[in-house]
Amino acid sequence: MKLFNIFIITFLFVVICVPSIIVLAFDNKEMNRKIVTNESVISTITETREMEVTVYRMNNNDTETMSLENYVKGVLASEMPASYELEALKAQAISARTFIIKTLLTKSIKNLPLEADITDSTLEQVYKNDEELKAMWKNDNFEKNLKKITQAVNETQGLIITYNGEPIDASFFAISNGYTVNSEDYWTTSIPYLKSVASPWDLKSPKLFETKIISIDEMENKLGVKIPSNGDIGNVQKSSDERVSKIEINGKNFIGREVREALGLKSTDFVFKRSGDKIEITTKGYGHGVGMSQNGANGMALEGKNYIDILKYYYQGVEIEDIKTNQDYKKLSEKKNEV
Repeated sequence: MKLFNIFIITFLFVVICVPSIIVLAFDNKEMNRKIVTNESVISTITETREMEVTVYRMNNNDTETMSLENYVKGVLASEMPASYELEALKAQAISARTFIIKTLLTKSIKNLPLEADITDSTLEQVYKNDEELKAMWKNDNFEKNLKKITQAVNETQGLIITYNGEPIDASFFAISNGYTVNSEDYWTTSIPYLKSVASPWDLKSPKLFETKIISIDEMENKLGVKIPSNGDIGNVQKSSDERVSKIEINGKNFIGREVREALGLKSTDFVFKRSGDKIEITTKGYGHGVGMSQNGANGMALEGKNYIDILKYYYQGVEIEDIKTNQDYKKLSEKKNEV
């Protein structure tokens, strides 16, 4: 009888409990497999679905698409000398990344062909691919320069400049006249983080001054005004940063930016000098003067300042933020990655 009871109990255990254990074990394995799979998928998406940028190439009327970070490399190599200090290059890389993100978010460039996001012209950011960089750097310096550019981009990967949580207009230029320019003095719009600051490092640049000679006829044609035959060419008003804010020539009024653009001058800090039937124009600095001076950034780096010091000096009241934590970027990234 005892043997029969033991047999019955054993049989019931096998019939009822063992299948439950098997199912439970299988469920746990399946659950673990699903968890691992989901983590893998998330990781794969994060690694492979980096936002892409499509650039309209002005020279061949075509587009080129690349990852965001590869785009930043092409811009950095094109916009700043590779001979500059690494910390200056890092600052420029972050400015370039911020510029394209701001452009994508605001869709500020209209009527772009072939579904491009941006052009490679100086109106936005200059971009060159590897083949073009080889030609620019004469091949011999390509590997060395590209390694340095890549290091600057990799060590600042995903970083952008924000003000009140939004990507800024990361304006930059080559060389100041000793001071940067308030945004409202050049573009009429006051932007709180684009305020004039001293940039004494630029005063040491061998490219600080440039003299350009044009004929009086050319100047009259480009400005649409008759140049007085004697005396001063115009009555000049200067801003606090020593740039020409306004100039009156023979009864016609111009702002400094208009004269600079019409005559193709390096900056709005200019002086006219008559020489027979020619006009000698000497400029100080190179670029519009708003935002970060690239030469100044290099000067700060030479003094031991890092890229954060540089960016927070030229862009007032900003933060350096990881792009993946920015809510605007997340929405943009999801939209661009839609299938």
